[in-house]
Amino acid sequence: MDDVSETDNLKDDASSNDESPALKGVEVIAREVKRLPNGPGVYRMLDENGDVLYVGKARSLKKRVTSYTRLQGQSNRIMRMILATTAMEFVVTKTEPEALLLEANLIKRLRPRFNVLLRDDKSFPYILVTGDHEAPAIIKHRGARKRKGEYFGPFASAGAVDRTINALQKAFLIRTCSDSYYENRSRPCLQYQIKRCAGPCTGEIAAEDYAGLVSEAKAFLSGRSQLIKEQLAEQMETASADLEFERAAIYRDRLAALSHVQAHQGINPQTVEEADVFAIHQEGGQSCVQVFFFRTGQNWGNRAYFPKADKSWDEADILESFLAQFYDDKPAPKQILLSNPLSEQDLLAEALTERMGRKVDVSVPKRGEKKELVAHALTNAREALGRRLAETSSQARLLKGVAEAFDLDNQPRRIEVYDNSHIMGTNAVGGMIVAGAEGFAKAQYRKFNIKSEDLVPGDDYGMMREVLSRRFSRLLKEHARPESMADDVVGAEAGADTDEADMPVETDIPAWPDLVLIDGGQGQLTAARETLEELGITDVPLVGIAKGPDRDAGREKFFIPGRQSFMLPERDPVLYFVQRLRDEAHRFAIGSHRARRKKDIAKNPLDEIAGIGPTRKKALLSHFGTAKAVSKAGVEDLAAVPGISEAIARLVYDHFHE
Repeated sequence: MDDVSETDNLKDDASSNDESPALKGVEVIAREVKRLPNGPGVYRMLDENGDVLYVGKARSLKKRVTSYTRLQGQSNRIMRMILATTAMEFVVTKTEPEALLLEANLIKRLRPRFNVLLRDDKSFPYILVTGDHEAPAIIKHRGARKRKGEYFGPFASAGAVDRTINALQKAFLIRTCSDSYYENRSRPCLQYQIKRCAGPCTGEIAAEDYAGLVSEAKAFLSGRSQLIKEQLAEQMETASADLEFERAAIYRDRLAALSHVQAHQGINPQTVEEADVFAIHQEGGQSCVQVFFFRTGQNWGNRAYFPKADKSWDEADILESFLAQFYDDKPAPKQILLSNPLSEQDLLAEALTERMGRKVDVSVPKRGEKKELVAHALTNAREALGRRLAETSSQARLLKGVAEAFDLDNQPRRIEVYDNSHIMGTNAVGGMIVAGAEGFAKAQYRKFNIKSEDLVPGDDYGMMREVLSRRFSRLLKEHARPESMADDVVGAEAGADTDEADMPVETDIPAWPDLVLIDGGQGQLTAARETLEELGITDVPLVGIAKGPDRDAGREKFFIPGRQSFMLPERDPVLYFVQRLRDEAHRFAIGSHRARRKKDIAKNPLDEIAGIGPTRKKALLSHFGTAKAVSKAGVEDLAAVPGISEAIARLVYDHFHE
């Protein structure tokens, strides 16, 4: 934020070695209080490792931090936080709303242990009607709004966007193809043949008529759906009266498509044009926040969140912290309807109003349709949490069974499964998937492009050695093996080896695995064990999974160092669970391999020539048609291409004729 300034990080200058942790924590905080202003700001409490324990905001930093200088009357959560504090940092802001927004941003970025954490933070998809082309397209969009056009959303899921676009194609015949595909058409594509596009690319529809269809689509997405339906019905009747039954049938099909869109939107409120509805339910030490999105009087879906919070947090406190983080990087609607009143409800509304540049109303409805919408969201929150608790209970029983089957000391909290994929040694990729108490943790998945040039193509043992060596070398560097695994919590990029950072981080999963499963028999297991021993790691349990005779599922043989190989009983739930883990690792490794192979296949030979950028490559391909034709061209032919000098022509020629 522009209007904040960081104060000096205040350190604890001295403390006697015989101080108790309680006095140390309180003393550190008490020393900070003396130099704090009475104005608003944000404070961070840090532990002895420099990790942020808690981020909070205050109208008066001095008064708020002073409240931490006594242990009496504090909850267990606050007491543990105070005892662990060894330093504090502060950011002074001009206003309290600024402090609220900064606090939410820091919580999302730093993910402190004692805050409420929004665990699923994927961006929402939107529908974009492009505005940078003579024939606008309707496409799905996620991420920063850099492209020119009109955005409609958010939608709760990509599936909801796909279904809506599919129906809008039928209703308004707007193209969904890329601009490059559009430019290279010489005749209408299949979408035109099946009546899902008006065919503007080849002039099947006049430009002004196509613009009319785009305008109708925008009107529908802007909430004027009833007006559009009335106009289509009127046009259908006119065509029928003129005995133009084929044209009347087209209007009939478009009307049916619009009805299909609205039929799949569930609740469509009459008095709520633009609002987000939030309801929270707590049970079994967990919380679920259900969010419904209403735009232009239409229901654009819902999503369930399960924020991570200490059991001492009540519903209102969790919802309040959740909302600030939720809107940290998302536009707020005109209305936000809540199931619970918040202690700082007016402050949240003021902060969002300031950010959006227009009024944002935050309220708990007492009657009417708005109250019914909140009640519906609360019912969904209750049911979603019930399903999650049932799944968690089932997962806990399976993990307990895994511990018994493989002689583990404790129920595993993090299981890592490794597999390799390649074709005759080419495009070799290693895959690691992770499972925990809440199922597959896809945020923790990693792929490893095999880099070693010394490996014999197809050497599965060598590939496994490289994957495990890279994975655990980095783990040792970033997360030293903790004495107490209870304190082992993964950070934002634990074990990252490739670019999967866009996925949400699940902070309650340990960084170190309690069990490593290797897809392979005794040979693979020996390679894995020797690799870890070379790194000085001898206490991570390893299990090899060999496929049964004829690759029969259910007849897998398990290998553990120091034990005879064994099989689990058929129809054992633990066996099915391990099979599912192994199959997921196999799927992930194969998918990564295929993606790498596809990238190599699509690679253009011109990409390998230094000095040939996108502009020159486009000029060469436009002139010769294909890269193969470029490779056969002479220097004079190459130099005849606009933008290609004789020196560049010689460079291209030499590349293909070495």
